[in-house]
Amino acid sequence: MRCIPEEPEFSEGQTAEKAVWEKLRRCLPDGVILAHSVQVRHGRAEHEIDLLVLWPGVGLAAVEVKGGLVSIENGQWYQSGGKEGRRRIQSPVAQSQSSAHAFKAWIGDQLGTPLTSRFAYMVCLPYTHVPADWTMAGCPRSLILDERDLTDPAEQIRRAIEQEGSGASQLTPSYANRVAAKLSGTLQPDDGPRLSSQEQEDDQERLTAQQAVLLSATRDIPRIRFSGGAGSGKTWLAVEKARRLCRQGKRVGLFCYNKGLGQYLQHQVSGWRHAKPVFTGEFHEYVRSLGVPDGQGQAYFDEEMPRLLREAAALLPERDKLDAVVVDEAQDFAPLWWEALLACLNDPASGEVYAFMDDQQDVYRRWDEAAVGAALGAVDLVPIRIDDNLRNTRRIAETFGVFVGESFKPKGSTGLPVRFVSCATEDALDVAGDCVDALIGEGWANNQIALLTTRSRHPEHQRHFDDGTVPEYWREFHANEAEFYGHVLGFKGLERSVVVLCVNGFKEAARAPEQLYVGLSRARSLLVVVGDPALLEKAGGARLAAELKRAEDWDPHMEPAADMAAG
Repeated sequence: MRCIPEEPEFSEGQTAEKAVWEKLRRCLPDGVILAHSVQVRHGRAEHEIDLLVLWPGVGLAAVEVKGGLVSIENGQWYQSGGKEGRRRIQSPVAQSQSSAHAFKAWIGDQLGTPLTSRFAYMVCLPYTHVPADWTMAGCPRSLILDERDLTDPAEQIRRAIEQEGSGASQLTPSYANRVAAKLSGTLQPDDGPRLSSQEQEDDQERLTAQQAVLLSATRDIPRIRFSGGAGSGKTWLAVEKARRLCRQGKRVGLFCYNKGLGQYLQHQVSGWRHAKPVFTGEFHEYVRSLGVPDGQGQAYFDEEMPRLLREAAALLPERDKLDAVVVDEAQDFAPLWWEALLACLNDPASGEVYAFMDDQQDVYRRWDEAAVGAALGAVDLVPIRIDDNLRNTRRIAETFGVFVGESFKPKGSTGLPVRFVSCATEDALDVAGDCVDALIGEGWANNQIALLTTRSRHPEHQRHFDDGTVPEYWREFHANEAEFYGHVLGFKGLERSVVVLCVNGFKEAARAPEQLYVGLSRARSLLVVVGDPALLEKAGGARLAAELKRAEDWDPHMEPAADMAAG
């Protein structure tokens, strides 16, 4: 027989319904459909059929179940048992009758065909004895199932339908199946990964927002270095810290190093309805905004430019200086940049400074704790460690977790398996592009996907560099307009639901572990790694190689339909 639902959940007060359900499920023959708790709205009236029996070749029965000891005195029904003791109840016969009438009208409207099959309304009293010769107006004994009738309720229900049911015909199997389709209320939305990942990522957002407790607990500390691994919510905390400082009426500078992250920060603060930072974005853009000219060469950016910034800051009126500095991805800042930023504060000696960083993502090899400490002077940054990973699934976090310490704690859901596509390094770009096409074919939206390279840029990425349209390209990324092709070094602090990490070599072998760490940690829901297993083991070590062996071997050229058929 078929049950709707297959395994109902009975509440604490539905012990009797559960007992009757189990007895009917065991004794009703094959082909019968048994439904629990059928809700019916007829006009403004709402009804519920405790148990509905659809018996092809026979008819239908609506069964109202009343537990406890049921009695009738002078036409009034009573129910005894439980914590409430003896109490008045509505006539279960009237309940069953009205719910059956409501269902008959509703299902006829739903199917466009009137229900003409025999339909009996019944009452089941599983803990009450009803004499065989009992009867009352409107309810012959044959419509009552008492404790003894439950030894063989199927036959009793059949007789009730055939002898007492309203209607002129048997229930045809085809009509029964049409009714069952309405009862099951099957909802099959797009089950593609785009939607299946959304709840998971919403939960990641919720967990990240809980990190705000760190800001509340440290609100009286003027200089802090928040240090945590990828996915620990550092960027969210940096933006939230800037928001809280702005609401206090302070002049705030919210800084980072990368263009992509700078635009992300600007996008985040653009929606604030109240006070906003004085400046949000790349450190170099802030320097230019104060009149410092552009220069060339690493020495200029690391030494000359911060010197010129200090000189410009000395000429700033007090009203234009900052009260607080917030830096995201702080490990990207050279020591002299910190010294120059402090010069932009109203109180360089003790002004507020908040750095959010990941020691393991020092891909530019700029962070020097001793030098930064010397630049900060007497008031050093108080270290606050963030160990929880909140922004990745557990499988993704465990993959890049080989690059972080033992205190690293993945908190996300298990998620989809990491996928690995083995190919020669020279083929990685083409294969990674095929992966994007295959993912879109699976149902992922193109704006959920980012393809990141480790050495040379993807041709699409290179085209924007050649055309001088990189700023516009980043704006497309933040507007979620299409798939994105970038380099791991420019994607620090950013993320997408799906990341295809294209390991197409490394310019500097010494920086390869940091680049892999960044690339592997950018995916929230699905990570696809494309590359040569030998190169990945050489660059990331034996532990990464072991993690990738646990990944799902994937062939992006296999048709999605073939995948589903195989499953």
